[in-house]
Amino acid sequence: MGWLLIIVLILAYFGYMFISRLLQRRYLKTLNEVDFRAGYRKAQLIDVREPDEFKNGHILGARNIPLTQLKMRQTEIRHDMPIYLYCANGIRSARGAAILKRLGFKDLYQLEGGFKKWDGRVKKG
Repeated sequence: MGWLLIIVLILAYFGYMFISRLLQRRYLKTLNEVDFRAGYRKAQLIDVREPDEFKNGHILGARNIPLTQLKMRQTEIRHDMPIYLYCANGIRSARGAAILKRLGFKDLYQLEGGFKKWDGRVKKG
């Protein structure tokens, strides 16, 4: 009986993750580096990593609004421009997009693979 419960919980978890991904695709577009680079200069580029990560290097022109502060600092983000998000690997930027969607923001994009996969210009400090 215990194994059955574990299997049901595992299946429920994976089902939840699958449905979440499908719903996420409705409001968040994941872009490869080439497409991200082509559009981020005409958008708001937001790094949702923590400040110490941002100081160690970030995409040139990005603003740091950590995921933990996104709700509090939503007034710094414009509703009339696309929003390009990134983090270290894409997990926090997806969470940030979900938060922004709930706050009424649209036109949300994230960098596929996050900053770790970024090969473009970087500013340190």
